Formats: sequence, structure tokens, C-alpha cells
Amino acid sequence: MTPGGWIIMLSSVGFVTFLLAWCIYKVITTPESAEHLHAQTDIHTPDVDEP
Repeated sequence: MTPGGWIIMLSSVGFVTFLLAWCIYKVITTPESAEHLHAQTDIHTPDVDEP
């Protein structure tokens, strides 16, 4: 593989790994994220109001 191919491959794999780690960190460390979780019974759809 050429040096350019190695640079592109390592930078793309590194970016995806960084993005995955950042997303996992944000999910774990955000304290108010549990307040935004909803179950199926919490969702109010317009057809519930119809007679």
C-alpha cells in the first residue's frame, strides 16, 4: 500500500474510533439524559384523542 493510502486509512479509522469514544462518553456522562427517555406508553399520538 502506498504511504498516501496508509495516511487516509489511519486517519479515517482514527476519526471513526474517536467519534465512537466521544459518543459513548457523552451518553455515559450526561446526567439529565435519563429524563429524556420515554416508553411506548408515554408517547401521545393524535389518534388517542379520536372517539
